[in-house]
Amino acid sequence: MARCFQLKCLLKAVFIGIIIICLIISIFLQLSINSEDICGCIRCLTGDKEDPWFTQRYNSRVPKLLSSQNSNLSTNTSRWWQGLQPGYTKVNYSAVVENLFVMFPDEEHYSDSGPHRCRLCALVGNSGNLEGSHYGPLIDAHDFVIRMNTSPTKGYEKDVGSKTTHRAIYPESAIDMDNSTHLILVPFKALDLQWLISIFTTKHIKRTYRPIKSTIQANMDKVMILHPEFIIYVYENWLQKQGKYPSTGFLMLVFSLHICDQVNVFGFGAREDGRWHHYFDKKYAVFHNTPEHKGSVEYNITLTLHQKNKIHLYKGRGSI
Repeated sequence: MARCFQLKCLLKAVFIGIIIICLIISIFLQLSINSEDICGCIRCLTGDKEDPWFTQRYNSRVPKLLSSQNSNLSTNTSRWWQGLQPGYTKVNYSAVVENLFVMFPDEEHYSDSGPHRCRLCALVGNSGNLEGSHYGPLIDAHDFVIRMNTSPTKGYEKDVGSKTTHRAIYPESAIDMDNSTHLILVPFKALDLQWLISIFTTKHIKRTYRPIKSTIQANMDKVMILHPEFIIYVYENWLQKQGKYPSTGFLMLVFSLHICDQVNVFGFGAREDGRWHHYFDKKYAVFHNTPEHKGSVEYNITLTLHQKNKIHLYKGRGSI
């Protein structure tokens, strides 16, 4: 009888152990499947599955940055991307990509999301609403500080900060950057990929639809290239095909949603008086649609993300 009781206890213990092991495995698998939804912050950016507006637009599987492993483009993407700036379609995309990753890092960047990461990102636009904001120290306190195009920091540190970890450019907006900054090329045409190679080698590409810099100072080991699939994803999913293609700033906003756990946005939108200009010039304009970009649509989506607590939008002096 005692032996029978011991056997029953043993079997019960084994059964409970198997259940515990199964639970641990299932939790591990769930963490792996939904790793992008989990972070070490108090609130994770993509953690809310209850919001249909966000889930209809956000696709965690879209390739963000180009590599040799993901460089093949779908027919739809290739046709759309090559048509953004017509006249440059004779470039052999496959041959250019092959040369790209002989020179530049060929890896899957920012696939490290998980419960131990809390990456805070500041996305810093160029709006005049940064003037007098005194946001500089707050911006510099972030892990990543992402800037776009030619926006300067020198002389404006009090309002825009001095730190830049990433700068998104295209040939027509290129500037020098220091060795600690990641150059993110936003390619709106295949020629932009050739230009990226040439600025570090032959320096022979000096013109696209206008004169451009044939070389810039940048760290080759920190070069990244936004994937054309990501550009069309932002255009179709987020902008619902409004405008011709997304602006660099809006592309970086959605990019930040994919690589960061919390996103704070500075320098987007008009000034408090409704006028729009860059903080580093005084060329005032009405905010802000062009034949290429629907600025008002992009800003309304930015406001919606703020209202849904996906980002925090800092609106400038006198705002929270």
